[in-house]
Amino acid sequence: MNFNKSLIHGTLIKRYKRFLADVKLDSGEIITAHCTNSGTMKSCLEDNAEVYLTPVDDPKRKTKFTWEMIKINGDWVGINTGNPNKLAFDAVKNGDIEKLKGYTEVKREVKFDDSRFDVMAKNEHETCFIEVKNVTYKEENYALFPDAVTTRGKKHLETLIKVKEQGMRAVMLYVIQRMDVNVFAPAKEIDPEYAKTLKKAFKKGVEIIPVLAKVTPESIELVKELPFEL
Repeated sequence: MNFNKSLIHGTLIKRYKRFLADVKLDSGEIITAHCTNSGTMKSCLEDNAEVYLTPVDDPKRKTKFTWEMIKINGDWVGINTGNPNKLAFDAVKNGDIEKLKGYTEVKREVKFDDSRFDVMAKNEHETCFIEVKNVTYKEENYALFPDAVTTRGKKHLETLIKVKEQGMRAVMLYVIQRMDVNVFAPAKEIDPEYAKTLKKAFKKGVEIIPVLAKVTPESIELVKELPFEL
């Protein structure tokens, strides 16, 4: 996924009210950017760190920038939660993820039961529902999800179990927007219920695919699948 616009560089002053961040641009101007990430952003939040923003032309938007990434320990971490959905859709459509190749019809935001899944993929043999999650939280070499309690995420897992029970393919796709990890796991200490439900879903046949993404100011590219531990 290439960024359509040249990103704007600055340094983070502070993030607050979950969806706002004050940033000092290289020009010296201080602006407020929209933060799409509603989680705690644990392990990817650092005052005075370098950041990149996308300029927004929409006259209806109060904030004229969207926060895309932050530099932590010398490398970029993607914090825009909308990007993994675009990455996943394109990757499934183009057959870029080995375990999700071979689909002839790929759609975004498809409803099943009382949930709406990020991607639905079909071919003449099967239908596959895919839920995509953005992962930025790390401890040691582990990428962990979630970084805050997520009842919505738990509900998605429960609905994926229903998908599987009805004879369709069900996939949890975790897009890890940082390169300094090599194993994925649920964040049991932050949300034990989510961790328990993920383990249950896996036993019921829901597939878990964690994929590492390389984030740069020019693009975000899926690199490889990671192993996981439950």
